[in-house]
Amino acid sequence: MAGKDTFALLPTGGGKSLCFQLPALVRADRALTVVVSPLIALMKDQVDQLQAAGVAATFLNSSLSSAEARSRMAGLHRGEFRLLYVAPERLMLPEWQQNLTGWNIGALAIDEAHCVSEWGHDFRPEFRQIAQLRDILPEVPIMALTATATERVRADIIKHLRLREPQVFVASFNRPNLTYKVLPKDGPARQITDFVKSRKQDSGIVYCATRATTERTAEALVARGFSALPYHAGLPAAVRSENQELFLRDEVSIICATIAFGMGINKPNVRWVIHYDLPKNIESYYQETGRAGRDSLPSDCLLLFSAGDAAKQSHFIDEITDEHERSVARNQLRLMLHYAESAGCRRSELLAYFGEQYPDTDCASCDNCVEPRDTYDGTVPAQKFLSCIYRVAQSSRFGTGANHLVEILTGAETEKIRRWEHEKLSTFGIGKELSRPQWLAVFRELMRLGYVQQTEGQYPTVEMTEAGRAVLRSRESITLTKSLVVPKAVRVRIPRKGAIECDEILFARLRAVRKQLADERGVPAYVIFGDATLRQMAREYPETVAAMHDIFGMGEKKREQFGETFAAEIADHVKDNAKIAFNS
Repeated sequence: MAGKDTFALLPTGGGKSLCFQLPALVRADRALTVVVSPLIALMKDQVDQLQAAGVAATFLNSSLSSAEARSRMAGLHRGEFRLLYVAPERLMLPEWQQNLTGWNIGALAIDEAHCVSEWGHDFRPEFRQIAQLRDILPEVPIMALTATATERVRADIIKHLRLREPQVFVASFNRPNLTYKVLPKDGPARQITDFVKSRKQDSGIVYCATRATTERTAEALVARGFSALPYHAGLPAAVRSENQELFLRDEVSIICATIAFGMGINKPNVRWVIHYDLPKNIESYYQETGRAGRDSLPSDCLLLFSAGDAAKQSHFIDEITDEHERSVARNQLRLMLHYAESAGCRRSELLAYFGEQYPDTDCASCDNCVEPRDTYDGTVPAQKFLSCIYRVAQSSRFGTGANHLVEILTGAETEKIRRWEHEKLSTFGIGKELSRPQWLAVFRELMRLGYVQQTEGQYPTVEMTEAGRAVLRSRESITLTKSLVVPKAVRVRIPRKGAIECDEILFARLRAVRKQLADERGVPAYVIFGDATLRQMAREYPETVAAMHDIFGMGEKKREQFGETFAAEIADHVKDNAKIAFNS
């Protein structure tokens, strides 16, 4: 109102929209407030609500016909509107400069401003261009708003939007009505069903990483008598819109969706949010769980965690071509993994990520506070791990990653170990009593306790902190927390690119079956299944179609088409051969 630039950070449901809607209505000069938003659903939702309240608001985006867009443009030229919602790419069109200077614009509001920052969870390059409006409308104040931004992202937003000495308002990130829980992923369809059974009348969202999973999960819920629909970008626009409307109108209780769903959807009575897959970063997780309980009533957030999910994401990150983007994504995944496996108060962990300190030691509304995990005397494994870091640094004068340290401890014979002569270290092979996942869990515990730290960058290395060096010298006892028991986690390596150890004989048999099926259909073999799918089958030995539910790449349709053929081949192999246990 005073004409100053403003940065406002408020949690989901915290009233960000009011920050620019109310000033727009009380302005004496009846100037236009332009709201820049990347979300078509949000534009329509907010404009519908404003118009219902008698406010002269409109939006312009690709969902409108040419005739409707022209009609709204004419109204803008006549000064009929107080609020205009528009996407950034349209706003920056060359022909729009004349519109912007011709209209009586009193303020610019940049919603979802974290999209400006490459350090945010939803970076969009077109948002960087918004800063050009400073030159076109030099006297117009800019307000940037977001629900999720670390201190680094806040600084990035202020810099790239060219805000001038902005007034900064940061509300608490704490959502006291939400409970947080992480469960080891073990038969997710059953786990989700068990969770929803006691909440049949409540609305909820199941967030999934892939389109196939959204449809498979929705089908599984419907088969068990629940009201559920899928939502993802692969559905026809009309179907997607209808499914969203049915959910918003409470005609459908559950929406199974990719992360695109829920952005800007103001449905107050979402009572629970389940993450079927591990989110890519904490900002996304915080924002998506924030869809629950917008009416401030108690609501539940459940994350199903498997190290296998982290392995898949790590593989995708390795395929990112831009080195800086890959480094950012890897660091974000590491922090998300730390949250999922942490034994500390989850509320405190979330708030700490955003630079806020939770005042209590027990929030009484997360799994770790309500049912603290068991601890054990981890002095020996901790000393071994810390000693390994010390010996590597002493012999090589450079650091290595956590996986290489684990390979040294377990006595693995790898090319890197031979090249750097790490098989000569005194710590080589001294940790064979623990599996690779167990050692990685020890590493993450030591990092949580502040004894080790991991550098950022393309190739993060592990370093001892001063506290770590102190306990290594003093040999004082160290108490570690037992990790989440994730049945499938031991079967998948976390960061090793593309590595899926399996029964090679069975893998060869499955490749032969795949080739036969592909030849019969006249298609390349990968159209049937990729190698990753075959390797996971040759690792987990699913002898029935039902046991294939969680196999990577095994969608509902392919399971129906090919499941029995592959299950029979696996069962035949197992009948004649012993199963091999994969513990790394």
